[in-house]
Amino acid sequence: MRDFLRSRRARLSPQDVGLPPTRRRRTPGLRREEVATLAGVGLTWYTWLEQGRPISVTAGILAAVGEALRLDGDELAHLYRLAGHVPPAPDADTGGTEPGVPGQVAALADEWAPNPAYVLDRYWRCVYANAPVELLLGKAAPLRSCLEGFERGPDAERVLPEWESMAPSLVAQFRADAARHPDDAEFARIVGRLSRRSESFARLWAEQEVRDSGLGEKVFQVPDGRLVFERTALQLGDRPDLRIVLLRPKPGTGTRERLARRAEARPG
Repeated sequence: MRDFLRSRRARLSPQDVGLPPTRRRRTPGLRREEVATLAGVGLTWYTWLEQGRPISVTAGILAAVGEALRLDGDELAHLYRLAGHVPPAPDADTGGTEPGVPGQVAALADEWAPNPAYVLDRYWRCVYANAPVELLLGKAAPLRSCLEGFERGPDAERVLPEWESMAPSLVAQFRADAARHPDDAEFARIVGRLSRRSESFARLWAEQEVRDSGLGEKVFQVPDGRLVFERTALQLGDRPDLRIVLLRPKPGTGTRERLARRAEARPG
């Protein structure tokens, strides 16, 4: 904490933050009292913060200090972590033809072929999928959300035979994600809609179970058998509103061979 805040002070001049220029200083950068004034906190308190003393620090004060020091998003998140706080989640970027999906992430999903890969936003809506995903679900049943099985009802078992056993884990993981964004009303709207449409979801949500894991299995039902995949969900460090889900055929299940046959039989 001490080294980080000192380094951020040292790179700023009074003119950088709208203060009048002063005579030549013995050390470069802003003085502690100037940072304290800009942040609206006491000099003694800021000094203790910079010294890394065990004082009580609120997220609001950290934000004020970050603004005074002109911290960018990565630096502010680092300050929050140094102080033992969870960094604020950045707003999702929804621009572009594929909402919020950087080209490098879409390319990674495509390069994962012939194995399936897709990208989810923070609400678990699918915002990008590679061609092998279509092989699993078909054009008539595109992947819209990892929670849509609750809205499909009995039809979910047709494509996802393990749906009934998967559902509790899905709801528990969705609760963990919702807790990361307590001020995002969209999570409450999703929970309300699914609770009205699915007795199963309402019951599972009421159980208050929570789970946070990016590893697991996913099983699909296809005409020639079951496809069993190992699932790995990776969150992007600079885009925490997105995660890419990579499905790898589970060894010993014949999934890789069945997937290859389906790809060969695909028209065109």
